[in-house]
Amino acid sequence: MSAPDLPELDALERIIELGASWLDARVVCRASLPGGGTYPVYAISLGNSSPQVPGVGYFGGVHGLERIGAEVVMAHLHSLVMRLQWDSALHRQLETVRLVFMPIVNPGGMALGTRANPNGVDLMRNAPVTAQEPVPFLVGGQRISSGLPWYRGPRDGVMELENQALCEVVSAELLTRDFSVSVDCHSGFGARDRVWFPFAHKRAPMTHLAEIQALRNIFVQSNSYHRYVIEPQSLQYLAHGDIWDHLYLQACAQPQRVFLPLTLEMGSWLWVKKNPRQLFSRHGIFNPLIEHRQQRVLRQHQLLLEFLSRAACGHRLWLPTPENRAQHHAQALQDWY
Repeated sequence: MSAPDLPELDALERIIELGASWLDARVVCRASLPGGGTYPVYAISLGNSSPQVPGVGYFGGVHGLERIGAEVVMAHLHSLVMRLQWDSALHRQLETVRLVFMPIVNPGGMALGTRANPNGVDLMRNAPVTAQEPVPFLVGGQRISSGLPWYRGPRDGVMELENQALCEVVSAELLTRDFSVSVDCHSGFGARDRVWFPFAHKRAPMTHLAEIQALRNIFVQSNSYHRYVIEPQSLQYLAHGDIWDHLYLQACAQPQRVFLPLTLEMGSWLWVKKNPRQLFSRHGIFNPLIEHRQQRVLRQHQLLLEFLSRAACGHRLWLPTPENRAQHHAQALQDWY
C-alpha cells in the first residue's frame, strides 16, 4: 500500500530536481505509516564538502503539525537554488561553507497531522537526556502513553528512526567541523518569535555561552529592527529528551570545536489573535492559514537563515578570543541568568 500524497514532500522533491546540478540529496531513512506505505526523509547538502570549512544546518518538520517550520526551511533552500543560476557572489560564498538541509524530519507525522511521529513519539522528547530539575507535567515529556501528547517513547528504547537520521546527518556534516551552527524551525509557543539555545534539560548555562553572546551581538548590530527574543530555552520551561541538548552534549566531547544549536520558535498565538477562527483548526493553531500571512512569515525569517550562513563564513572575525571570552560570558550571565 502506497502512502498518501504529501504536498510538502512533493514541493521538496521539486526543489531537489530544480537544483540537481548543485545539490547533494540523499534519503537518510524512510518513515513508515501504520497502515502501510513509507515516506523518504531527505538530507540535502550544498557548498564545500571539506571538513576544514564551517557548516550550517537547517531543520524543519520535526513536529508534523508545524508545517510552517518545514516551509520556512524549504523557502530558503528554494531561494538558494534560484540564486545559484545567476548569483556569482553566492557561488563564492559556498566555496567557504557547507549548508545542510533536513526540511521534513517527520514526514509521517506531517501526513497524519500529528505533533508526534507515526509511532506516537514526540521527537523533541525522545533523546536520551533526562532533565535534572522538575519539568511541567506532560509538556516536559511523559512515558504514560503514546495516546497522550509529548510521549517520550518506551523506557530504555532506542531513539526513533527519524531522530537517528537527524543525529547521523548532524554528526557527519556538522560535528566534524571546527565551527558549526544549526537552526531548527518550529511554531506554537507564545505571541513572539523566539530564538532558543540550550539547555532544555537544566537551567545551568551552556559551555559556549560566550559564543552565543557574541553571535547575538553581531545579529543585533546588523539587524537593528529585528523582533526576535533570543534566550536560553530554560527561561521558558524544562523538558526531558531534547534532541539538541543531546547533540550539543555530544559536541562538547570535542572541546576544540564549537557547535551552536538554535531553535526558532515562531509565535503562532499572534496568528490566532488576528484570526480567531484558527482556534477551530488544530493546523491553524500552529500555522498561518491566511495566504498573505503565510507569505509574510516565509519572507521575514529568511533574514535570520541567511545571517547564519554569513556568520559561519566569518566566524573567525567575531568568535570570542581568549582575551575577551570572560567578558562575553559575564555579559551573557547578566543578560540571561
